Amino acid sequence: MLLLPPLLGLEPNASDLEAGFWAPPSAEHPLGTDDVGRDLLARLLSGGQVSLFIGLSSAAISTALGVPLGLLAGYRRGAWEFWIMRLADIFQTFPSIVLVLCLVTVVGPSATNIVLVLGLLGWTGIARLVYGNTLAVREREYVLAARALGARTGTILRRNVLPNVISPVWCSIPLRAGRAILSESSLSFLGFGIRAPQASWGSMIQYASNLTVLTARPWVWLPPGLCIILTVLCLAGIGDGLRDALDPRFDGRRS
Repeated sequence: MLLLPPLLGLEPNASDLEAGFWAPPSAEHPLGTDDVGRDLLARLLSGGQVSLFIGLSSAAISTALGVPLGLLAGYRRGAWEFWIMRLADIFQTFPSIVLVLCLVTVVGPSATNIVLVLGLLGWTGIARLVYGNTLAVREREYVLAARALGARTGTILRRNVLPNVISPVWCSIPLRAGRAILSESSLSFLGFGIRAPQASWGSMIQYASNLTVLTARPWVWLPPGLCIILTVLCLAGIGDGLRDALDPRFDGRRS
């Protein structure tokens, strides 16, 4: 997807005045043109780059924050557990889309800001997942043996605890990336996400808010909608596949 626009000679922000505005699909423009004559196929590919960047980057930030916080809360207990888990409770009490909408409005609707907002708000689920697994692992014999031998806390967490609690996190990353793509699409559809001239799948679906486009020009909004659905389903399938591969206790034949 990164190489297709330049290889095909597509320019997502160039207007084709000869084809005109709202041109239907043709050999020159397989998905037609938009309201200012820009090629919709070029914008679909360019928007896919933006949507995937937002989804994967925000999931990476959430993981980078949630894993160490969950490890500290589950292993150290005490004040670490209280404050980290209460902070997670506070984040989860707010409706996520409303909180994301408010923060993106404050910091500005750019791809980088959306990544940061979604990443910083998405750590709570991963932290709770790691926290619960760490509570079970911290009392295992190999952890107790390492502690009795005088190993440092950081060493125990890195060598004995983290490898045994990280598998569910790998499975959840594709799902969180899919949720981030849906969140970005919702923001862009509402007009608070990616804005022109930059494209994203959500901003392309925004054309469907016009009744004429919704009913008479399905080639404008249907392809980005299908791309969102297929991408989220593929990410969910990747998460299920990672669960099958990384969790030896799970037997897919019994599901």
